Amino acid sequence: MSTSTTSRTSGTASAGPLPAGHPDESRLDRLGMPHVLRFGFFGLLLVMTGVGVESNILTPHMVEVLGSPEATVSAIITGHSVSVLIASYLGGSLSDLFGPRRIMAAGAVIFVVFQVLFLVSLAAGSLELAAITYFLRGFGFPMFAFAFIVWVNITAPPERNSTAIGWFYVMYTGGLPTLGSLVALGAIPAFGGGGEGGVGETGAMWLAGGLVALGFLLAHFGIRDERGRHRLAPAGESASQVLTAGIRLTFTNRRVAMGFMIRLINTAPQFGMFIMLPVVISTTLGWGQSRWLAMTVAVYATNILVNAVFGAIGDRWGWRRTVKWFGITGSAVGLLLWWYVPHMVPPGSTWGYVLSVVAGCIFGCLLAGFVPMGAIMPALAPDHRGAAMAMYTTAAGGAIFVGSAVVAIVFNVASWIGMSDFARNSLVVWIFVALYACAFVMIRHLKVPQDEIKEKHGKLFGRRQVPLTEEAVDPAQPLPVDPQGGSPAQTDPRTASTR
Repeated sequence: MSTSTTSRTSGTASAGPLPAGHPDESRLDRLGMPHVLRFGFFGLLLVMTGVGVESNILTPHMVEVLGSPEATVSAIITGHSVSVLIASYLGGSLSDLFGPRRIMAAGAVIFVVFQVLFLVSLAAGSLELAAITYFLRGFGFPMFAFAFIVWVNITAPPERNSTAIGWFYVMYTGGLPTLGSLVALGAIPAFGGGGEGGVGETGAMWLAGGLVALGFLLAHFGIRDERGRHRLAPAGESASQVLTAGIRLTFTNRRVAMGFMIRLINTAPQFGMFIMLPVVISTTLGWGQSRWLAMTVAVYATNILVNAVFGAIGDRWGWRRTVKWFGITGSAVGLLLWWYVPHMVPPGSTWGYVLSVVAGCIFGCLLAGFVPMGAIMPALAPDHRGAAMAMYTTAAGGAIFVGSAVVAIVFNVASWIGMSDFARNSLVVWIFVALYACAFVMIRHLKVPQDEIKEKHGKLFGRRQVPLTEEAVDPAQPLPVDPQGGSPAQTDPRTASTR
C-alpha cells in the first residue's frame, strides 16, 4: 500500500477529512462532500426518499382505509408535524450529548419500528393506534437527518463547510419529496394499484420503511469517522445543560437569536405560497391542477440542483455575503416575480405559463442562497455546535408554521374588511418581502471569524490570493499527521494553500 493511501486511510478513520488543498484529497473532497462521510450522504438520500414516498398519498389513503373524515386525518398529520418539530431540536441537542452517530441510529430505529406499527394500525382500521404510532414515528427521520448535519458541520474543513451543507440539502430535498414521489408513482401500480382498499399505497409504504432501513445501514456501517461517535459538548456540562443549551443560547446570544429568526424567515414564503398559489394558478388563471403540480416540481427541482452550488459560492465569496445578496435579496425579488408574472401574462396561455414557471424557478433557485446559514449558525457558538444547529433545524420546521400563519391572519383580516382576492394575496406577498427586509438588516450582525477572510478576499470569479498570516483556521480541525514521522506536521496546509 502506498504512503498516500495509508495517509488517507488513517485520516478517514480517525482524524476526519483532509484539509482543503491536501494532495491526498479525493474527488468528492474537492467537490465539497467530505469523502469520509460519503456513505452518510447517500444513506441520507435513501432515508429521505423513504420518508418522501407518502408525501402526496398519505391523506387520501388514510381517509380510505380508516373511513375517517379528512379533518380527522388532518389532525393526525398535524400531531405528526408537532413531533417532527420537537425532533428537529433533539437531533442537534442530543448529538451534542451522545454524538451524532448514536442519534442517527436512534432516529432510524424509531422510524422503522413505528412505521411497521403504523401500517399494522391502518390494516386493523384503528384510528387511535394510527394517531399514536404516526405521532411517535415523527421523531424518527428528523433525528437521523439533523444529527447527520451536525456530523457534517464538525467534520467538513472550514474552507468547504458551506458546500458540504449544500450537499446535505441536495440529498435531503432530493429524497423528500422528489425521489420519494417518483418511487410512489412506480410502486403503487407495482403493488396492485391505488384507489379502493389502498393495496398499492400500502405496498409503497412498506417499501418506504425498507428504504429507510437500507439508508441507515449504509450510513451506519459505511461512515468510519470517529468524530461522530463521541460527545461534542464541553465535558463539565450536565445532561440538562446540554439539552437546554439551544434554548439558552437563543435567549442569551443575540446573534444566535438573529440567526434563528433568519432561518425562520428563509422558507416561510415558500410554504405560504404553496397555500395560496394552487387556486390562483389552477383556477383563477385557468392553467389547471396538472400544470400547477408541474410548476411545483420545476421549482423544487431547481432548488435541489443549485443547493451545492450556492454552498460553494458561500465558501468562495463569503457565507454572510451570499445569504445577504442571493438568499435574502434574491429570494425577495424572485418571490415578487413568481406572484406578479402570472398576473401580467394572458390567463391560460401556454407562453404565459412558461414565463410563470421560469419566475417560480428563479425564486426556487435563489432560495438556495440561504444554504450558508447552516455554516454560520454553529460558528456563532463554537462550543455548542450541536445546540446551535438544533435551533437552526427547529427554525426550519417553524418556517412551515410562520408561512401558514401569515396566510391565515391576512385571509381572516381581509374577509372582515372586504378586500379583493388579488389585493389580499398581494398583501401576503409583500408581508413576506418585509420579513426578508428584516432578515437583510439582521444578517449584517452575523460576523464570524471563519467568514471574515472569505469576505475580505473572496471573488465570484477568478482566483483569490489569501495571505498566509490571514487564512482562517478552525481550531476544531486537527492538524494533519506527518506520514514520515507520525506526528503533527509543522506546516498546516490549511494556511499554506492558495484558493
